[in-house]
Amino acid sequence: MSGTHEEGVMSTADRLIYMANQIARNLAAEGQERATDMVADHIRSFWDPAMRRNIIRLAGERPEALSPIAAAAVGRIAAS
Repeated sequence: MSGTHEEGVMSTADRLIYMANQIARNLAAEGQERATDMVADHIRSFWDPAMRRNIIRLAGERPEALSPIAAAAVGRIAAS
């Protein structure tokens, strides 16, 4: 896995990507549009400003790392 410091230990970047994708995966049954809204709301409500800035930066640097729902949610946060 890229970005790891030690075997089995996720970097902060990998952890943020994992968490965004996990939230998106858990909400996917709501449908693309509603899940995107819910993921964006969750990140806005529960992630601190530094985490939000980092996931926006990572979405630009590693767009392939985020699921479509997570990427759309991060895009909404970046646009707001």
